[in-house]
Amino acid sequence: MTLTTSKDRFLLDGNPYRILSGAIHYFRVRPEYWRDRLEKMRLFGLNTVETYVAWNLHEPKPGVFHFDGAFDLVKFIQIADEVGLKVIVRPGPYICSEWDFGGLPSWLLKDPKMQVRCSYPPYLDAVDRFFDALLPQLAPLQSTQGGPIIAMQVENEYGSYGGDKEYLQHLVDGMHTRGIDCLLFTSDGPRDGTLQDGTLPGILKTINFAFDAKEGFAKLREYQPEGPLMVTEFWSGWFDHWGEQHHISADGSDSIERSVQTLDDILAAGASVNFYMFHGGTNFGFMNGANLELTGYRADVTSYDYACPLDEAGDPSPRFAAYREVLGKYVDIPNLPIPVPATKKAYGTVSLTESAGLLDSLDELSTKRESVTPDPMEYFDQDYGFILYRKRISGPRPESMLYAHEVRDRAQVFVDGAPLAVFERETGDEITTLAIPPEGITLDLLVENMGRVNFGPGLLDRKGIAGGFMLDWQLQFGWEVYPLPLDDLRRLRFRAAIPGKFPGFFRGTFTVDSPADTFLSLPGWTKGVAWVNGFNLGRYWNRGPQKTLYVPAPVLKNGDNQILIFELHATEKFEVEFLDHPDLG
Repeated sequence: MTLTTSKDRFLLDGNPYRILSGAIHYFRVRPEYWRDRLEKMRLFGLNTVETYVAWNLHEPKPGVFHFDGAFDLVKFIQIADEVGLKVIVRPGPYICSEWDFGGLPSWLLKDPKMQVRCSYPPYLDAVDRFFDALLPQLAPLQSTQGGPIIAMQVENEYGSYGGDKEYLQHLVDGMHTRGIDCLLFTSDGPRDGTLQDGTLPGILKTINFAFDAKEGFAKLREYQPEGPLMVTEFWSGWFDHWGEQHHISADGSDSIERSVQTLDDILAAGASVNFYMFHGGTNFGFMNGANLELTGYRADVTSYDYACPLDEAGDPSPRFAAYREVLGKYVDIPNLPIPVPATKKAYGTVSLTESAGLLDSLDELSTKRESVTPDPMEYFDQDYGFILYRKRISGPRPESMLYAHEVRDRAQVFVDGAPLAVFERETGDEITTLAIPPEGITLDLLVENMGRVNFGPGLLDRKGIAGGFMLDWQLQFGWEVYPLPLDDLRRLRFRAAIPGKFPGFFRGTFTVDSPADTFLSLPGWTKGVAWVNGFNLGRYWNRGPQKTLYVPAPVLKNGDNQILIFELHATEKFEVEFLDHPDLG
């Protein structure tokens, strides 16, 4: 079955076809839940699922590929086919998606001259190697070969980044030579510059927006007078940054009425649509992205609930019924009840009775490296997590100024193991003072990578200390460096001692008789990371808006389960609580 275009519509094997699609990212949803979410999409009335491909997950190290388990993209597509959905794949290599580095692998940044999303040869070489591994798996799944994939995207909103047409053509040629013969398209914001620089002749142009459908389609028609109208990203909700309000709508309102009306306008125009998102899922682990705005750096929260038709736990939100009612005006949809929310359980309060201090555990967590300068973590082959820089400073030095230039993204300063200050990229606070005694001090800088920028010109976002460290304007050389990806905590040595040291790891056990989705609440805790049974749930921060972390049932097991908290600052009580409902602020 071949998807083609006519003067004003899509054709599937020559018959008129309207794409009614929703975005579900396989990498944001536990694989045990893929079928459930896709079946609910069919009940909603859609005929297609769209997904990005997260390069950074599939090639965590150069030339090392993973396409199994939670990263089994082929299985996700096959399940979609079994459910009765067509598939749109957006293979990148860049995806944005509020995902770390827009899905690009962080090891690209080890090259100090790296330029991404352009014709820089080392970048193209890396893209070609990724496409060599990915696209031959997708080619047999195309509708032209009897599979469910009806279309693929070229790059992603490229007009919002650059204008290297040779790069875009390189991607198109690379897709064709690797067996991709389905319909290709680009997607961009409905503006002159983006539609001029993000598109190619002969490739279908589509647009992205949250509101103002008539204006968006009018702008698209200026650059594509004929062809089907398609909204590849109808922003059905929005994402959150730490320290800001929880979003219900892309315009900051607490109403969905404007969004519902926009969907009506899209369908009334005869256009095809992809709900971004239909089901958002979760930025598990350290995968959240960040934005560089006029007000500075803003990291995304762990939840990717997105206030869309299916919430973070896969249950219908108010948008589910409201959008489906609009769909029913234009197409036949299943006359079935709205899905019932899945069982949630409150497992109660859990005491954390064991601890291990971070500064006491560096040898268990890391291998010390020597470095002349406090270089970014990517230069030490580190992708995510934290990094600690240590240096011995001589004394006496009365009222000295300490200055960490370009902290990315948040540095805790310790003197002889005691906390002194916090440097935050968000606030630009990178200076503090202290008096150094005659015997000198040991200075530690614990820097958290809070998520790489995923959109705009600031993508080359190396983490750690990016600009050097000065004492009284004197550059400091000769550092001990401890990469702390926190991807293997098995060597930690815990003591049955509470309270413990901060920053530190705190562990407890709780019993589950029947695993169900639950939500981890951390009242009184400040900032850190949480694991359940070794699975990284993501970051928490009392700054909000997010107050609970989603714990999918497949992470749990019958009997004893382990909760592990890495707290950076302090807690009022060494307890956490598992609730049967979320609190996203």
